[in-house]
Amino acid sequence: MRHLSRLLLRILLSLALLAGLLFGMAWWYFHPEFTVAPGIVYTKRNGHELTMDVIRPANPSGSGVLVMVSGKWKSDPKKFQAWMAASFLRQGHTLIAVSHLSQPEATVQEIVEDVHRAARFVRHHAKDYGIDRNRLGVFGGSSGGHLSLMLATRGGQGDPNAADPVDRESSAVQAATVFYPVADLLNLGPSTENLGDGGPPKSFRNSFGPKAADLNEWKIIGRDVSPIFHVTKSLPPVLIAHGDADTLVPLEQSIRFKQRAAGLGREVVLTIRPGKKHGWSTMIWDAHLFAGWLTEHLK
Repeated sequence: MRHLSRLLLRILLSLALLAGLLFGMAWWYFHPEFTVAPGIVYTKRNGHELTMDVIRPANPSGSGVLVMVSGKWKSDPKKFQAWMAASFLRQGHTLIAVSHLSQPEATVQEIVEDVHRAARFVRHHAKDYGIDRNRLGVFGGSSGGHLSLMLATRGGQGDPNAADPVDRESSAVQAATVFYPVADLLNLGPSTENLGDGGPPKSFRNSFGPKAADLNEWKIIGRDVSPIFHVTKSLPPVLIAHGDADTLVPLEQSIRFKQRAAGLGREVVLTIRPGKKHGWSTMIWDAHLFAGWLTEHLK
């Protein structure tokens, strides 16, 4: 009996040591070395300064990844913490956490304009941040995924005659990784946000400005800010992760975006998570896969 008790004690101690080791390794992994330049103002909107945080890993590779800090087209710089993107930092990506003015104080159209400005700003200051201006990626989920796809589909040359040199820069990105993005605002399909009247999503009726209340105007506005209508042969590689049980942004949004891109010979990889809704507990693993994919595509 005494021998059995000792054996059980040894097993319990071994398990405790193993648990401690695994916890220590996890803590270490999610706390990589980095430096932060916080609160860099990239533009102003409606009297508010819009900011970005530049997070540089200990061993930067020269690539830069814009992180769209956005959910429901609302943004708060405090919502993003570096540990959430530990895999990106460990693989040498410099992160640029971009915040925007939240709807409805800013319309979604204005938010799209501002994230394009953020991309131009980063490209203009690329040397300052140790980034190769031709190796920019973007990462976001939900409305952040929408904004990421807007950069992927509509990013392009600036105005060569602009007074501000930032506005002369391109807002193009070279790769995009997104979770469950809104791709088509005119065709919401089985989304719980679809009122069936052809108008904006029901929870965001005030998010696109007063003109969006007119269905004729909405068709113009909705098309303008729907990535699916702007897919061209210049679309950069895109990786999407989407749950097939998502009722807020149904999987068909990503499927149709992939199909549109495939029709033009462009690369969109869609990873479907069975049974997952609008977010899931193992998304940190998907983010790890995103980081590796960007490493390959931003060489």
